[in-house]
Amino acid sequence: MSFVDVTPRVWKRLLAVRQGLACTCCGRWSPGERAALDLYGPLARRDVGPGTVAQIGQSLDGRVATVTGDARDVSGPDGLAHLHRMRALVDAVVIGVRTALHDQSRLTVRLCTGQNPARVVIDPRGRLPDDAPALAADGARRFVVQSVDRPRPEGVTVIRLEPQDGRLDPREIAEALRAEGLESLMIEGGGITIASFLEAGLLTRLQVAIAPLLIGGGPQGLTLRHPTDSLADAVRPEMRVFSLGSDTVFDCGLGPDAARATEALHAQQASTRGI
Repeated sequence: MSFVDVTPRVWKRLLAVRQGLACTCCGRWSPGERAALDLYGPLARRDVGPGTVAQIGQSLDGRVATVTGDARDVSGPDGLAHLHRMRALVDAVVIGVRTALHDQSRLTVRLCTGQNPARVVIDPRGRLPDDAPALAADGARRFVVQSVDRPRPEGVTVIRLEPQDGRLDPREIAEALRAEGLESLMIEGGGITIASFLEAGLLTRLQVAIAPLLIGGGPQGLTLRHPTDSLADAVRPEMRVFSLGSDTVFDCGLGPDAARATEALHAQQASTRGI
């Protein structure tokens, strides 16, 4: 297990990587700083093409909330900071309407420096109210993906898609967002939305942040619509483990794009840009 130390200078480097101005391999770093570059580098990089990461914060027994729906403290303080760093490194954060309604999610970057990502709510039937925090006008781009003819406030982009069996196709969602220039996506929740992107084969990475607590009941972090009947057919991602302090992150690579993102970005690519 690698112990992550996100110092100011390593975070500055990661933001520069996001802008295409630096690499993740050069420099003299402590072991903890190197672990931070290894963990966040694949999210920050833009030279490996479009990528989609999903993030789940859960308890040791796989719960994301209590039976009453209390999810506020499932992730520890380091797990929350990790989530905000991920937001700062992607182009857009995507959530389902149930998460938006229940959590009143703002989806902003507050626990680290960095720009707010574009915010995307998947709302097939148009249930999200126009004054939802995710739609607040703060300079970030805002999108609602829906299948109904429902107007939205000025500045909110509506992506209209036709449902299939009552659901919106995650592949069509991803294609529509990339047509808007959003190459790097994070599927933040909830579990149903993450599962749909996973089963569609769209996830490059899946990060599961586990906090050291036992809840004993409540909703699970991830449940697939079509679970495997045989362990031989189960998804077996390439996995790396990082300690954040209060939480442990299992970073799961899915497919060849994930492997390319963990390879060293050669310094020469950055040096041509003057870094």
